[in-house]
Amino acid sequence: MCKLILVLAVAAGGPISIPKSWSARERDAAEDVTASVLAAHVRFLADDLLEGRAPASRGGELAVRYIASEYERMGLRPAGDQGGWLQKFDIVGLKTELSALPTFRASGGGAPLVLHPPSEVIVGPGMQSESTSVQAAEVVFVGYGIVAPEQRWDDFKDVDVRGKVLLVMNNDPADDPALFAGKTRLYYGRWTYKYEQAARKGAAGVIIIHTTPSAGYPWQVVQSSWGGEGFELPAGPVEQRLQVKMWATEEASRKLAALAGHDLDELRRRAERRDFRPVPLGVKMSVGLRTRVRRLQTANVLGLLPGGDARLGQQVVIYSAHHDHLGMREPKGGDGIYNGALDNASGVAAMLSIAAGLTEAKPRPKRSILFAAVAAEESGLLGSEYFCAHPTVPAGRIAANLNIDGINIWGRTRDVTYIGLGKSTLDQVVRTAAGQQGRVVRPDQFPDRGHFYRSDQFSFARIGVPAVYLEYGTDFLGHEPQWGRERIEEYERLRYHQPSDQIDASWNLEGAVDDVRLLLVVGLRVADAHELPAWRPGDEFEAARKRALEEAGALGPGIGRH
Repeated sequence: MCKLILVLAVAAGGPISIPKSWSARERDAAEDVTASVLAAHVRFLADDLLEGRAPASRGGELAVRYIASEYERMGLRPAGDQGGWLQKFDIVGLKTELSALPTFRASGGGAPLVLHPPSEVIVGPGMQSESTSVQAAEVVFVGYGIVAPEQRWDDFKDVDVRGKVLLVMNNDPADDPALFAGKTRLYYGRWTYKYEQAARKGAAGVIIIHTTPSAGYPWQVVQSSWGGEGFELPAGPVEQRLQVKMWATEEASRKLAALAGHDLDELRRRAERRDFRPVPLGVKMSVGLRTRVRRLQTANVLGLLPGGDARLGQQVVIYSAHHDHLGMREPKGGDGIYNGALDNASGVAAMLSIAAGLTEAKPRPKRSILFAAVAAEESGLLGSEYFCAHPTVPAGRIAANLNIDGINIWGRTRDVTYIGLGKSTLDQVVRTAAGQQGRVVRPDQFPDRGHFYRSDQFSFARIGVPAVYLEYGTDFLGHEPQWGRERIEEYERLRYHQPSDQIDASWNLEGAVDDVRLLLVVGLRVADAHELPAWRPGDEFEAARKRALEEAGALGPGIGRH
């Protein structure tokens, strides 16, 4: 009975109109995107049978095979290794137990502070080895842990932090709109950057101070995301790495600072200035880890729709959506399966629906279109990182990336959110197609959360590929102005990276149909356009694009060099 109710809920409301100003070809392709088709894909991919789709797991393999079979059914061409559907790559699985709890001792003596996981601290390995320890390492507060020459900002100054454990604030400075884009978070504010920069400086470990505003999610998300087996790409032979990667709650961080007489709030206030210098806390930390290390293999699933133009067909437009989620953890309320229905079974469903529509487009798109269901996004964008390091076509011949990470499950909106609006010439393509739907395009409506750097479009941008990443709007038809933001924040608080991220009778996919049809039309117009999309002058990814185009060479008008 529950499934019957679900089908009725997602299909309710009658047919959703397609703009008459879209071409007949676009309208025909868009008709393949329906609420019932989206729901059907999600119901399978987020079923308990797939056990949360962890990388290299039985459930993850089922997802891979399902996607490949859908590609084959649609008539796409295999675009993976050796003429198959899969681009396989190695990953390293790391499951850690503490052999010694994180213990902090003030240099002047006194009772030690012991922090207890997972309620106060999360500890993960920085090395891909079975045993790691940090013994009596000095703890140094380094503010945001940022080195940004273009901002004249260096939190490290001339202080040597080799072998030390760094206590670091999340996010980046936000009070001054002239610095670090104000409240819009840049990559400097991402936890991945904190670990990378500390490793470059030779630190032994990092403790990131968690607050819900600075992370963009509550502590429970850190617990679930880091609480099971983690995955990484195999380490390089000369790669700089930390010994330990840690998170601590704000209260635990406050206790740590106070151990030798420091006030955490005062330290953070000082860190908001350019003249901040690292502060040795007068505390030493010890911790021991035992890690189960597994060598595994997972795969991106690649299907190609060849372009219809002899010259432009040498380039590709890439749709991407990650097929993995968190797998299984210790049960919460009797449920230990992290199904990842919204994140990101729904994105894969959207991509498959777009593929079905575009394979029916007559004539075929001029540029080729590659559909990439990428692996291990939840482990740090590993699948897209691997693809971008080993692209099936040169980066300079990738016209654009359209990434899908979650769809609208709450109904139709008057707006659509474009993460990265203002960064590339793709803006106008999106605005025109959305305007024809009678909708307005808005920039990231939660700019402090750094969404552009949190999903797979970031991997493509790093090799210079202009990217579109659309999220649900917030102005919902039939509701008060704040209703949409409340639904999104409720999801992040209660379902994001939790077992409760499941498809149920509350889902209303009418708005998702609008959004996915929009993505289909945008990709089709990019595929047919004479000119390649470009980053705006001065954008952080412009230089990478210029290098990629130069390496790809000129293929003719509008191809390769501008």
